[in-house]
Amino acid sequence: MAQEVEYRALLAVDIEHSAGRGNVAFWQIRDVLSTALRSSFEQSGFDWEACLRDDLGDGMRVTLPPGGQKSALIHPLVHELSVRLRAHNRTAGPLTRIRVRIALHAGDVRLGPAGEVTGHPLEVLARLLDAAPVRTALAQAPETVTAALLVSPHFYDETVRHGYPGVDPDAFRNVTFTEKEYTAHAWLHLPGGTAVPPAPTQDRADSEQADGRPKMVNNASGNGVVYATQHGTQNIHITGKP
Repeated sequence: MAQEVEYRALLAVDIEHSAGRGNVAFWQIRDVLSTALRSSFEQSGFDWEACLRDDLGDGMRVTLPPGGQKSALIHPLVHELSVRLRAHNRTAGPLTRIRVRIALHAGDVRLGPAGEVTGHPLEVLARLLDAAPVRTALAQAPETVTAALLVSPHFYDETVRHGYPGVDPDAFRNVTFTEKEYTAHAWLHLPGGTAVPPAPTQDRADSEQADGRPKMVNNASGNGVVYATQHGTQNIHITGKP
């Protein structure tokens, strides 16, 4: 059978902090995520059995069938998934609670005879899923937030910015990231009405040291400058004669 190139929507999901839980807990959270994904896809009008699915170990990559409405991947699908995971977490122990990162992209991929999917869009999807902004946003969000979403510029331009029902462009923030050799812009969103943390300002960036601790610089009332680091040593540099 000849391999075909088709335009497809792509979704990838990865469980936050999946390592170190032990086999039993790890298998449980995999099963919970798989069940929640299936239910969310079906609730959003997608045929789960028609999707091409690749196991990522602690997550999954899904290639959508042709002709689906891409906006439904954001609403209601991402919303449905976050709600289902939140319901699971209410009664789960610490080892089996789940929060996930989600990436969305679309593009031309090659479909093999055995259902394998290849092409550059999958590389972009993988970089989005591992990008620092989405990891940081989820880590800093309240525990009740169970998902953080990062979408490619292509997906944003084709889908998000039009404001289709249930999709609010103002709920997305533009971010820049570098992941391995890939540097790009993307759009960050926290489902459930949670505001996306603002990007750090230059003043804030300048006030931090390389190790992430705040650095405080104060002008002294004399011919010098006082430099102090939080939980650190205070240094006084004299710039003139006493």
